[in-house]
Parts: sequence; C-alpha cells; structure tokens
Amino acid sequence: MVALRNARQSDHVVVRVIVELAVGLIGIALLAGALVATRSWLDRHFLPSFFLPRRWYVVLATVVRVVMAALGTWLAIVARPRFGRFAARWPSIVVSTALAAIVALVAGELAIRRVHLRPAEWLQPDEEPLRQPDLQLGWTFVPSRIGQATIGGRTVEYAFDASGYRVRRVDEPVDVEKPAVVFIGESVMFGEGLTWEESVPAQVGALMRTQSANLAVHGFGSDQMYLRLRRELPRFHRPAAVVALFMTTLFGRNLDDDRPHLGAGLAWQPAVQHWRLASLAKIIVPYRSTTTVERGVAMTRDVLRATVHLARARGAEALIVVPQFGREDRAEATLRRRILDEPGLPYVLVEIDSSWHLPWDPHPDARAAHAIAEAIVGRLRGRGV
Repeated sequence: MVALRNARQSDHVVVRVIVELAVGLIGIALLAGALVATRSWLDRHFLPSFFLPRRWYVVLATVVRVVMAALGTWLAIVARPRFGRFAARWPSIVVSTALAAIVALVAGELAIRRVHLRPAEWLQPDEEPLRQPDLQLGWTFVPSRIGQATIGGRTVEYAFDASGYRVRRVDEPVDVEKPAVVFIGESVMFGEGLTWEESVPAQVGALMRTQSANLAVHGFGSDQMYLRLRRELPRFHRPAAVVALFMTTLFGRNLDDDRPHLGAGLAWQPAVQHWRLASLAKIIVPYRSTTTVERGVAMTRDVLRATVHLARARGAEALIVVPQFGREDRAEATLRRRILDEPGLPYVLVEIDSSWHLPWDPHPDARAAHAIAEAIVGRLRGRGV
C-alpha cells in the first residue's frame, strides 16, 4: 500500500511539473511575442490590407500586444503554480482534457475536409457576380448572363458577354476586331458596386472614344490577371493598350497558393492543399514569413514585367495603374518601390481622397473611378495612344 501510494504521489508530481512547464512556456512565448511585435516587425509580416485601414491595424496590434504581455505575465507568474496544484490533485481530469482537445482538433480537421473549401477570395459560391471554376485560373465569371447586387443601398446590374467580359448589355459584346483598350484586374477594376458607365474601363472608353474590354475578375491576384490576359489578348485584332491594376493593399493575394498560381520562372502550379484548420487560422491571423514575402515580391515583378512585354508584343501600349486611397504609409511605399520602381515598370500612381468609397465598403465610388480613369487617359494620350 505504501509503495502504491508513493507511486501515485510520484505520478502526481510528474503531472504537476509537466503542466507548470507547459503553462510557463506559453506565458514566456506570449511575453516574447509582445516584445517582438514592433511596428517594423508588423510591416514585414502583416501586409497592407484593402479591407482594414493601416491605422486600425496598428491600433489593433497595440491592443493585442498589451493583452499578450498581460496574459503572458499572469500565466508565467500567477497561473502556473495554480494550474500545477490542480494538476497534482486531479491528474485524471488534466489528462482527459488534453486528450479531448487533441481528439477535437483531429475531428474538426476531418469534418472540414469533407466540406468543399474555396480560396479566401471565393468563399461565397452564390455571391454576385457569379463565378465558375476554371482549371488554369481558379475561377472566371459565368458568361452570357445578367446579375444584380445591392451595394451601398442601391441595386447594380452586372452584364457579361459570351466571353465573360463585363459589358453594358449582354447583346452588346466586345468586338475583338475593333481597336480596344484592354483592362485586367480584380473587383476594383471590374467596378464593384458601380454601374457600367461608372466603372473605370467604361469611363476610359468614353473619354478616349474607343472600345474598352473589361477582363477583370473578382478576387484575382496579379498572376491570375496575367494568365487571363495571356489567354484572351490573342483574340483582339487591334489592341491599343493594356491597362493592369496593381494595389499594394492587395499584394497579399499574390502570396496565396490555395489556388492555381505562378511560381518561380512564371511556371504554372496547381493549388496546394493545406491543413484546413491552418487555412482558416491564416484568414484570421494573416502572418507571412519573410521568405514568403520575398518570393511574392519576385513573382509579382516577373508577372508585371511579363504583362508589359505581352502587351508590347501585340503592338499595344502597356500601363500599370496604382490607385492609392489616402496617404501612402511606409509599408505601402516600400512595396510599391520594390515591385514597380526598381524594375522600371511603366505605372501611374493615382492618389484618391480616402472618403471616395462606397458606403460601408472600401471599393472606389464613381468619383474615385473617374479620377483613376482620367489618370489613365492622361498617361495613354501622353504616349500617343
């Protein structure tokens, strides 16, 4: 009996030591994270966001740092011995709780794997404008249809021709035999929340009195834009110019590999399958390693350079338009210079009033779209288009 009691006490001591060590390490990790997460560290690992203003990011990060420091201190100093005493008294509860947590994580991962999980830029299958799977690009718009969406308190109509280009009317398709200014981009260039007449491509076409072809697709990264241009541009007999959109606040999309993407040397790569729980966690906490960011910068440079070369090979002028809402901060300016200035790419930076966006939506309103269109027209005319 004495030996059995001593063995149980010894087991309890082991459990207590393990629990105290685990709690203490968690506390130290939280404290270290709070100390490391400086502004410069955030700029390197948390990229500019289109949906969350940078100043909000900074405030949120400061609050999180304070919470991490307080929680880490409490765990390392106050909670650690308390958890240890509880574990020594009720080791079976601690062990069963740990096993239950592991089983829950495994069960959650298996359950999510049974659900078709789309890339972050296409999580809602029924969202207008409707998209359809595409083996090479990831997705494109459903062609030959009209969709409607209510944004900012008004209903907007989206019409698509047989090629999946946004047009004024379904029965007014893009004429590939006529001169055209070809636009590639994502929802900003597409004209999210805007009528056809208010969209950037339509305003450029009206100002230049020429046809515009809107090839933009919601949620696209720069590599998807290039792949779509490479597929569609040969159809146009007389392309006058190719206008590509790039925004530093959307650069993070270029790092995603959960969709078809371009790797080193612009080699096409299929979507990478990750642990589903890890993918969901990345959406909530979009941390990017230095290696991932550097790889994304190199790929984006190559893609935009290839876009320019592709346009010029067809006798078209090439222009990258860079809308900037509000004042450009340090992280955004650094990305822009590294990706566009260093390789000498042709671009126009358009500074826009930060209030010129849709109600309760960060997408540009008609005033912002007009400012972007005027900047594009001015640059193209200056180059003889």
